[in-house]
Amino acid sequence: MKVIWKLGPVTVRQVYEDLLDRRKIAYTTVMTMMNILEQKGFLKKKHGEKAFVYAPSKPEGQVLRAMVREFVDRVFNGAAEPLLVHLVEDEQLSAKELDDIRRSIDDGRKS
Repeated sequence: MKVIWKLGPVTVRQVYEDLLDRRKIAYTTVMTMMNILEQKGFLKKKHGEKAFVYAPSKPEGQVLRAMVREFVDRVFNGAAEPLLVHLVEDEQLSAKELDDIRRSIDDGRKS
């Protein structure tokens, strides 16, 4: 999705070539993932001149929220607390990131 948000409407080949600059990946893997993202409603495709052209079906923030929700449901049985605890206990987070998380939690309580 990051590649598609960055490049705009793209073919599988364009995503594949962009990803190939960073890591070795099979073309069929990219095609499969894009088909899955389309089936989940995150991408839409239309016929281009020679290949399907894919574009985001929803705004980035909406897609990210749906993907995070799906991840929490699948990995943490729908409970967000274990994910937050893991993130807070992760020594990779900076003090600023921890403060931002705390602020987001406080803002959520006010709503």
